[in-house]
Amino acid sequence: MLICLTASHKNAGFDMLERLSATADDAGRRIVAGHDSVAGAVVVATCNRFEAYLDLDQADGDSPVPAVHDAIRAVGEVAGLEPDELRSTFGFAHGTAVAVHLFAVASGLESVVVGEGEIAGQVRRSLERARTEGTTTRELERLFQRASQTSRKVKNATGIGGEGRSLVRLALDLAESRVTDWAQAKILLVGTGRYAGASLAALRARGATDVSVHSPSGRATKFAHSHDLTAVPDGGYALAAAEADVILTCTTVEEHVLDRAILDKGRDQLARRDALPTIGAGVAGGLAERRQLIVDLGLPRNVDPDVTGIDGVELLDLETIKIHAPIEEFGSTDAAREIVSRAARNFGAVGEELDLAPTVVALRSHVFDLLDAEIERARMRGDADGRVEEALRHMAGRLLHTPMVRSREYARAGEHRSFIDAVEAMFGVRAAEAPTATGISGVETEHGTDSADEAVAG
Repeated sequence: MLICLTASHKNAGFDMLERLSATADDAGRRIVAGHDSVAGAVVVATCNRFEAYLDLDQADGDSPVPAVHDAIRAVGEVAGLEPDELRSTFGFAHGTAVAVHLFAVASGLESVVVGEGEIAGQVRRSLERARTEGTTTRELERLFQRASQTSRKVKNATGIGGEGRSLVRLALDLAESRVTDWAQAKILLVGTGRYAGASLAALRARGATDVSVHSPSGRATKFAHSHDLTAVPDGGYALAAAEADVILTCTTVEEHVLDRAILDKGRDQLARRDALPTIGAGVAGGLAERRQLIVDLGLPRNVDPDVTGIDGVELLDLETIKIHAPIEEFGSTDAAREIVSRAARNFGAVGEELDLAPTVVALRSHVFDLLDAEIERARMRGDADGRVEEALRHMAGRLLHTPMVRSREYARAGEHRSFIDAVEAMFGVRAAEAPTATGISGVETEHGTDSADEAVAG
């Protein structure tokens, strides 16, 4: 049974998302260890969402509630949040609704900016992390692989995500009214990760040329060398921050990388360097009227909100950007959601057929074992021309045809348990254990072909 627990910009505050995101790396293992029936967990944590996808190993009819409550408790322990607070916040989905939700997330349909390009990669990397931690399962692998395929289909068929839509671009769109000329603006980029690369590309697309980079983790020199930038060392960070017209932060560190104390220090250094008269708490008179824009794309927050207490400093953070997110383009979005719904229905149908596949294989093996025994008996009685063997094989094929067709019908109707029970009652056949993840690694291909179809169809 697949379960999804989700907190996002739609149902949770950014303070909670910060806490969840900061501890996401430990959540998957804790969830799996928290309850015996949780076979696997994949955690998707981005700047706007925290989601746990669970695979429960439970008998039909068993309630998933105890396992879900233990999973929420495990997340709360890791993040330092109360389970009651999380239970009242988390959205919940199970069955086919899990596929609908993840496919929509991977396609960018649930992002602050509809069609956000980065989310598909984040979903893919979440699965890779679960593989490394040993918390994924065959069904979670199938779910996430299909999500990646669906996101590509949405992008190719509708154009959503194909225009470079992202939080970075939306943030810079909002900054347009504050920046007179990007080519003349002095810009400081804080961070060297994936968002930093996207941010730099978006800045240069707007004509920015004076860009320097600082890294709290010490990777600025390498990033600067590969992107033709100037690296700012730790000792020069405060001054570089004070000089910048625009500061864009996008790191994953848990503490603030910029606050009022750093900017005040930098402004003091700038005042002394340029021999400007100082006023009050170290703010130079010549800088008092200067405007600075700070764009904080980090989660947890990279910038302490106290920077807005400095005259001329404006802060754009994720909460502000969310408020200004554009309205969806209904035509493209509707078409994308139809693709998502169709893919989710197919995922559910194939899942039911995979459940039936061991029973179908067992039934065919049972019939063919009987057939081989009868053919051997016929040969011992003198079936020299093979006509009896031919007749027996024809009869076996005819007898199996209807059960094979009915198996598919029952699977598509969600009545796989009825078919399994009927086969056991009529033939005394019980399916062997389901194949391992290695054994079905090719179940879903790039083109959506499912080997289970052949097993069920016969």
